[in-house]
Amino acid sequence: MNIQGDHTARRSVIQSLLAAVAAVAAAGAGLFGIAQARQDPAAAPEGAGNAQPPNQPLFSGSITHGGLVYVAGKGEHGPGDIKVHTTSVLDQIEAELKKAGSSMDKVLKVNVYLHDIRDYDGMNEAYRGRFGARPPVRTTVSCPGGIPGRSLVEIDCIAAI
Repeated sequence: MNIQGDHTARRSVIQSLLAAVAAVAAAGAGLFGIAQARQDPAAAPEGAGNAQPPNQPLFSGSITHGGLVYVAGKGEHGPGDIKVHTTSVLDQIEAELKKAGSSMDKVLKVNVYLHDIRDYDGMNEAYRGRFGARPPVRTTVSCPGGIPGRSLVEIDCIAAI
C-alpha cells in the first residue's frame, strides 16, 4: 500500500473509533447516572422550553438533585456590620434548606465570599456553631471588586436532603 493509502486507512479507523466512542457516551449517559438537575418547582420559571420572560429571576434559590440541595449565594443588602450581614445570610440559607427538606446540620460544603478580608474574624463569630457539632468543609475568599448588591458577605452551600 502506498503512503496515501495508509493515511486514508488510518483516518477512516480514527473516524470510526470516534463515532463509536460518541455513540457509547450518548447511550451510556443514563447508565452512569448522568441526568439533568431538577429545579425546585416553586422556583422554576413558567413558559415553554428554555424561553424565560424578562421579568423572571435569573437563577433559582435552590435546586435539588441526586439527594443533594444546592443553595444559591445569599447576601444581605441592608444596613449593619459583618456580623449582622452574616447572621442574616445564614438565616436565609437555613430557610432555603428547610424549604428543600434539609437542614443546617446536613450541609456538606460552604463557600463564603467576603467584600473585605478584614471581616474574616467578624464573619467567623457569626458563623461559628450554625452548622452543628460537625461543621461542613468551607472555602472563604475575598472579592476585590465587591459583592453584588453591596452585601458584606455572600454564602452558598451544598447539603444532603
